[in-house]
Amino acid sequence: MKETAKFYKAFGFTIKSSIALPELKSMPSSLDTVDIEIEFGNLTEAWNSVSTPSNRFFVSKQQIMFHLAHIAIYSIENGNKIIVSPMEGTEESQLRLYILGSCMGAILMQRKVFPLHGSAIAIDGKAYAIVGHSGAGKSTLASAFIEEGYDLLTDDIIPLTFSKESGKPSVIPTYPQQKLWQESLAHFGHDSSNYKPLINRKTKFAVPVTNQFSDKPLPLAGIFELVKTKEDHITLMPIQKLDRLQTIFNHTYRNNFIDGMNLREWHFQSAVKVITHVDVFQLRRPGLGFSVGELVDCVLEINDRKKGEMY
Repeated sequence: MKETAKFYKAFGFTIKSSIALPELKSMPSSLDTVDIEIEFGNLTEAWNSVSTPSNRFFVSKQQIMFHLAHIAIYSIENGNKIIVSPMEGTEESQLRLYILGSCMGAILMQRKVFPLHGSAIAIDGKAYAIVGHSGAGKSTLASAFIEEGYDLLTDDIIPLTFSKESGKPSVIPTYPQQKLWQESLAHFGHDSSNYKPLINRKTKFAVPVTNQFSDKPLPLAGIFELVKTKEDHITLMPIQKLDRLQTIFNHTYRNNFIDGMNLREWHFQSAVKVITHVDVFQLRRPGLGFSVGELVDCVLEINDRKKGEMY
């Protein structure tokens, strides 16, 4: 499983990895600066010293460890290192799924890069974030924008950085791939046999986004919380006042890490910056009987309104 380290670019970082990461953009091996190193190691003893029967995660200010049965133990350290201790027989595709998910989410928090859970799309030089709980349809809506010719910035984790001068947030691109359910692929006329299923979800697939990926940071212009309801129509409404803070917390990637990392104050201050500069909306959609194109139109209507306010 071990091989010569390779270099990649993703999440705004240069990554040196002993584990192949074909989803990411390759970089020259002569780079002088590396932000994050990913390597193999034996974490069994370290995990046994901190684990408890009731908790799969160990969280401290500078280290997060977690154990996935039959897959691997992971250690994320100091914002610059990921150590992977695989179980016998684990495929590298299984390892990558968590390296590029939970591990990178932890790295972002250690580096104080604010991570939302969702997808972000580039529209007219601005980023719009689509957040929501599992099953809300975040990636499907992002895919609908891609089908309409818009570019993807990120899927699953939305890294936010803030201007030192203005405090305004921007979205950092991650890597050109989506995770889509089989029914979503079918909706857009794509054959799921052309894509690789995720290891832990046989009806969810890794879908490369080769030609419509924006690799430059863009200012965040709006956040849409996608909510699945039993209603028979789509409703778009602004989220008001302190409810916006709760929405940001609810959709922070791995928000269960915040207290253990002693980041409650940082998270609150960052969330305040977000809602100070960015409108937050709830986009309620029926579970059945609607076109995803109607959701696209709702977001584009907000974008057009913002353009009108500039003139």
